[in-house]
Amino acid sequence: MNIVIATDAWFPQINGVVTTLDHTERELKAAGHEVTLLTPQGFTTVPCPTYPEIRLALFPGRRIDTALDRLAPDAVHIATEGPIGLAARRWCIRHGFPFTTSFHTQFPEYLKLRTGIPLRAGYALSRWFHGRAAATLVPTQSVRSHLAQRGFSNLQMWSRGVDTGLFRPRPRQSMDSPRPIFMYVGRVAVEKNIEAFLNLHLPGTRCVVGGGPDLDRLRRRYPQVLFTGFKTGEDLAQWVAAADVFVFPSRTDTFGLVLIEALACGVPVAAYPVQGPGDIIENGVTGFLDENLERAALAALALDPQRCRQAALNYSWSACTHQFLDTLRASARSQARTTAPSVTEDA
Repeated sequence: MNIVIATDAWFPQINGVVTTLDHTERELKAAGHEVTLLTPQGFTTVPCPTYPEIRLALFPGRRIDTALDRLAPDAVHIATEGPIGLAARRWCIRHGFPFTTSFHTQFPEYLKLRTGIPLRAGYALSRWFHGRAAATLVPTQSVRSHLAQRGFSNLQMWSRGVDTGLFRPRPRQSMDSPRPIFMYVGRVAVEKNIEAFLNLHLPGTRCVVGGGPDLDRLRRRYPQVLFTGFKTGEDLAQWVAAADVFVFPSRTDTFGLVLIEALACGVPVAAYPVQGPGDIIENGVTGFLDENLERAALAALALDPQRCRQAALNYSWSACTHQFLDTLRASARSQARTTAPSVTEDA
């Protein structure tokens, strides 16, 4: 298949969306498919309000139209709700071309946290964006149920994977900090609820691996916490494997790739009993889910790293890419059966 993926999230950003799309592109190409990613690279960009590390393409519509006309894809997948995603969506609707979307983040919740826009308005905007898609791909059953209750339709599963060769158990003597080491890895931003972790009374060391708009503020406020900044690749994997417990304070993630990366390293998880962790963690076996995050973190110290590793082996990028491809093939078959006339964009 000739596949186009439109995304506003791409390198040098480091987040779950970019990781997912990067691995998906590799798996699709390894299977012999042609894959083109339409990203902000090469466009004039502006910083995203309240999150300057994210750069948004400025008026990409004409170039996206030209690219899609030239590529003549069999399938178009739109990963994000930003300028690139909107431009690709307009092209598909204008040409009567079926497309798929994916729900990577709790966009309405993030809007409310960062701008104060009410959840009702955020979900109305999300339903508008995804409503014309042949299918909207979601990472877990709990997200699927949640969106269905919010009026979304045509929801299909698209799970996630982990590189179990990179993320693997390693000697935990690699850190000099006092043990036990309780670690958070991910974006350092308000929607991740990191201060719920930083305010816990825990023995040993609390460590935050990652960067983001709140990093400098939190470093000043919590000088006793170890902040490492961004880590990637082998360096990141070594940090994760050095932890005794992985603490995940977010209440808004749809999945949480870092959860299965931690499990792959043999590190148990402490988290709230919410979607994401609730879909991945086996309570009392690979982690503890508790509204008392401190109690969960302390209890997780006693869990078996081998059971964590075994659970992570169930997640492969190959398997979830097959899910992705099955949905795109269904959309392409729909396109082949239909000779729909052009329609105007919905308001």
